[in-house]
Formats: sequence, C-alpha cells, structure tokens
Amino acid sequence: MSEKIIQTAGRNQLGVFAPMFAHLNDDVLFGEVWNEEAIDVKTKCIITVVSLMASGITDSSLSYHLQNAKAHGVTKEEIAAIITHATMYVGWPKGWAVFRLAKEVWNEEAPKLTEKDRYQNTIFFPVGEANPYGEFFVGQSYLAPVSTEQVPVFNVTFEPGCRNNWHIHHAKSGGGQMLICVGGRGYYQEWGKDPVEMTPGTVVNIPANVKHWHGAAPDSWFSHLAIEVAGEETSAEWLEAVNAEDYSKLK
Repeated sequence: MSEKIIQTAGRNQLGVFAPMFAHLNDDVLFGEVWNEEAIDVKTKCIITVVSLMASGITDSSLSYHLQNAKAHGVTKEEIAAIITHATMYVGWPKGWAVFRLAKEVWNEEAPKLTEKDRYQNTIFFPVGEANPYGEFFVGQSYLAPVSTEQVPVFNVTFEPGCRNNWHIHHAKSGGGQMLICVGGRGYYQEWGKDPVEMTPGTVVNIPANVKHWHGAAPDSWFSHLAIEVAGEETSAEWLEAVNAEDYSKLK
C-alpha cells in the first residue's frame, strides 16, 4: 500500500480567510488528485515540477515540489535530465532558474532524508524521539508530547511491524484510553476479539480494565494520539508480547 499524501497548508494559512480555497487545496488537490493511484507519486512529482517550470514559477512553491520529488526518489541525475529536457521546450532562462533551486535541494553535502523523516513529512504531529517505554514494545516506536496540561495527549508512532505488548489500563472508576489515528495504518485488538484496522481518522475508545494491544501494520508506519481518560486509582499493567504468528497473519 502506498503512503497517503496529506496536506494541511491550505487550512493552516487560509482556512479562515478563504475556506473554499483551503478545501480545494487540501482535500481535492492533495487529498484526491495526489492520492489517485493510476500514476505513482514519483511521477506526479516530476509532472508537477515540469508544469511549474513551464509556467515560469520559480518561488517557494517550486522549491517545495523539488524537495518533494527528492523525498519520493527522484535522484540528482534524474532531475538534471528532467530540467534539461524541459528546457528545450519551455526556454533557457527557465532552465537556469530551476537549476539554481535544484542545486540547493540536491546538495550532496546535506544529510539524506531517513525513512523517519519521509514519514514525518506526511503527518501533522511530530514523530518525536525514541519511546522511553520501548521495553514494552516489539520493534521501534517514538513518543512526542502534544499536550501536557489539562488533558495529557501524546503522539505515538510505530515503525512498520512495531506493536506494543498486551496491556491493561486499570481504574477503580473512570479511566481507560482513547486512540485517534493521525497517520499510516495500524491495528487495535481487544483480548478475545478480532483486530480492528486503524487509518487516519479512526477513533478507538478503550474501556478501563480491558486487555488489548495496538501497533503498526507489517508494511506501514503508524501514528495515533493517545489520550488518557481521567479516573480513580489508575495504573497501567504491561503483559506478554503479541503472538508473532497471529501478528504475521495481519495484512
């Protein structure tokens, strides 16, 4: 499954001033057109760069799409050939202008994007640092505080194949946890029930005193907000790891 392109720039910058434009930018252009599967994302990046070049647009928007092209696998050799080829049709000055931006993006001295960096570019919330509760996880996970006042909220990110152990949120009254998927694809499962797939927007309400686990799909990064529900005499009990054979059956 290819990663889902998510964009929030329209609402962040123009959501109040021009809500319709923000909707078209975030939900239609990036939400639908960029996620249409007939053309892979790398090819869409190339088409976009050439389209902006042909239009004479060499501002920050082209820089963004050059960076996006690099992030999705366009090499320095490929972008040089693409710009050179397009220059023959759209004009020499445009070629020079785009090469100046491309040289900055494909600067070999700059560190290459890691898989974590690439995934971070697809979600709004920070991935954060290595999870201090990693001993209770199989695979690598990360934790980023979103809110530490009033209602504690943390973004938990799992690398592909990572999942936490079975565990229980105990409470004398109230308690439990809420999960909101904000990126990638993963699963939640309660003891004795079938796993539930989680994709961006999926909300899971976990009652107190229920044994469960959650984590990434085998082939996808996964992030969810974890919201602790206030309760009396709350605690977390970590149990055994998820059976590897059962987990391997998930798609």
